[in-house]
Amino acid sequence: MNSLKKFKPNILVIGDLMIDHYLWGSCERISPEAPVQVVDIAKETTVLGGAGNVINNLKALGANVSVSSVIGDDDNGRELTKMLESIGVDTKNLITQNGRSTSKKSRVIAVSQQILRYDRESKNDIISTSVHSILHSIEGKIKNYDMVILSDYGKGVLTDELCQGIIRLANENDVKVLVDPKGSDYSKYKGAFLLTPNKKEAMLATNVNIHNEETLREALLKLKQECDLGISLITLSEDGIATYDNELKKFPTVAKEVFDVTGAGDTVIASIAFALSAGKNIEETAKFANLAAGVVVGKIGSATVSLGEIEEYEASLHKSTSDAHIKSFEDIDAIVKRCRTSGKKVVFTNGCFDILHVGHVKYLQEAKSFGDILIVGLNSDASVSRLKGPTRPVNVAEDRAYILAALEAVDFVVPFTEDTPYELIQMIKPDVLVKGGDYEGKEVVVTEFAGKLKLVDFVNGKSTTKTIERIQGSSC
Repeated sequence: MNSLKKFKPNILVIGDLMIDHYLWGSCERISPEAPVQVVDIAKETTVLGGAGNVINNLKALGANVSVSSVIGDDDNGRELTKMLESIGVDTKNLITQNGRSTSKKSRVIAVSQQILRYDRESKNDIISTSVHSILHSIEGKIKNYDMVILSDYGKGVLTDELCQGIIRLANENDVKVLVDPKGSDYSKYKGAFLLTPNKKEAMLATNVNIHNEETLREALLKLKQECDLGISLITLSEDGIATYDNELKKFPTVAKEVFDVTGAGDTVIASIAFALSAGKNIEETAKFANLAAGVVVGKIGSATVSLGEIEEYEASLHKSTSDAHIKSFEDIDAIVKRCRTSGKKVVFTNGCFDILHVGHVKYLQEAKSFGDILIVGLNSDASVSRLKGPTRPVNVAEDRAYILAALEAVDFVVPFTEDTPYELIQMIKPDVLVKGGDYEGKEVVVTEFAGKLKLVDFVNGKSTTKTIERIQGSSC
């Protein structure tokens, strides 16, 4: 994950752009004019939809994004352009076509329930002049992109001519093209590196009834051969992702809770493009995309996911290495802010944790029970020596942090150099501060920054000092 944080790929998204428009209100009466609900509108919101949601996901991951599409010479087109520019997207490859209506989907929502949707858009294929304008606009820039995504929502932008023109241009310049397909005829995507159909879409395109591994392999192989793909891929919803290069491989999903699958396909193709651009192989990429999807389906509505959220999610599943759980002050500050936004309760404790024993483990397990995220502050070697004497620590800070981070109860470990983690607690402001039972009746100065203080009794007879004494006694 750290290697991905340092990488900012340049990705071009081509496809059907639209505005998702929401009218939020309440409904308390029926119209006297007709048997319909009367909605009192309280607020209006707009977000990027269609290929725009792919763009949002790429930006959230940290990519530099350019967009190419065809919009109308209308107010919606101008609004859409401003929305893209406001998030730092390069819009120089946008083409305006007279007489075309820019897609805008308006939804009326009352008491959290959608009761009506009305659309303004053109769905016919863009004209040949627009196709040539797009190809001409990116021809001299194609080598600047690490990846091209074709996001097809069936609104007429990704014609056969345009798709084949883009794929040919990209292949000639060794740039991979990824496609989120639409419809049942995938011939226009021939020559792309990979497609991302879901199971239902793949069945429709291949006429293969996917119901076991044999039929899954058949569908993947058929897509690979007929579309001349580099790698064949099918998303399997709760069953994860399947790929076929030289053999069938399945990567199970890692979603803990599913609230809404809206836009999950956009997240998948964005995360695949991001990981492949960073040089990840298809196995690493599929696992990364599964993690991203696992985060986004736990949110309501079309959502995006950041690298930080993916890292935290992976840590919560305990599928990551200990390194991923050891954080700097700067890292933990960002993590805590995201926890606050999502309503998670943060628990903090600290200590030397020199020679880990059952007393430590039970203490940390109880500490974790007080909230959602347990952060452990770890004394540096110098501070342990000041507190415990010149013969301590037995284990250096790097080793102590790695072992602590491997415990299921511990979400993150943050090393600190002071004797007391005053600045760290002041920054985190934990909902719960946990200290040992020996603090009963004593003043804990940092409680001013914590929501509440919890004392946890130590296990009798279990301590690092006693462990050292037993080791020394047995060696005599």
